[in-house]
Amino acid sequence: MTTFTPTAPAAPATDIVAQAVAAGFFPPRHPVEVTGVAELTAGVVRLTFRDPYIAAHAKAAQFVDVFSPDPLKPMPRPFGVSEVEGDEVSVIFAVIGKGTADLAELVPGDMIDVMGPLGRPFNVKEPAHYVLVGGGLGVPPLIRTAQQLADRDDVTCTAVFGYRNERFADRIVGRYADTTLSISDAEGNVVTLLDRHEEALLGSAGKVTILACGPLPMMKAVAHWAAERGLACQLSMEQHMGCGYGTCVLCTVDTVDGRLKVCSDGPVFTRERLGWE
Repeated sequence: MTTFTPTAPAAPATDIVAQAVAAGFFPPRHPVEVTGVAELTAGVVRLTFRDPYIAAHAKAAQFVDVFSPDPLKPMPRPFGVSEVEGDEVSVIFAVIGKGTADLAELVPGDMIDVMGPLGRPFNVKEPAHYVLVGGGLGVPPLIRTAQQLADRDDVTCTAVFGYRNERFADRIVGRYADTTLSISDAEGNVVTLLDRHEEALLGSAGKVTILACGPLPMMKAVAHWAAERGLACQLSMEQHMGCGYGTCVLCTVDTVDGRLKVCSDGPVFTRERLGWE
């Protein structure tokens, strides 16, 4: 196990953020305290840190840049916000390389650098029945979406989640969603669930809106399912990112308006804007 000792910040993070906000600027990269690290299932980790600014401002489908404690790994990892509790923010990620492995080895009390919240969120302003369709590590931003909707009395919310095997997020999202439906790869996929429960999902009075995040083939299939039924559908795109705020132009995606940046023009796009029918 490799141990890193981050350099102490020149000023407390609260001062850095407060000074930026007071000057009318977006808060820069700043240090935060890790408050929890838990393995939800093999290779999937929930990391929690204390940041009052992000906790107060993070909306559904927005993400944060999380920087490795190793100074030799300068590029941040963009993780969708999964939950907010008080001034604590949680993200869920898969351990797929040395950078995410370093983050998984953190312990409460460690300091890491973060920046956010970043990106354009889901539009959930209208009263509707929101169907949250997530696959794999596309699930975490939809947990935050369900949490954001939970206190409203003009919406209902159904989570439709697909997993490779273990259902690591059902219990978490179940605290917020009205209904939770899930399936593993051995049983089918999220479209299987949408077909199976179509009558219940579409039978409620009022507007039905699909919000989706996950692997590209899954989201294209969900967009097609929504288009066939004339349903509004917003999709949170997953792309490799460098900076996370529109400078490096690494995360572009084809749209009817040309190539746009997922980090700053998205990550949320409508199916119409993506040209997915």
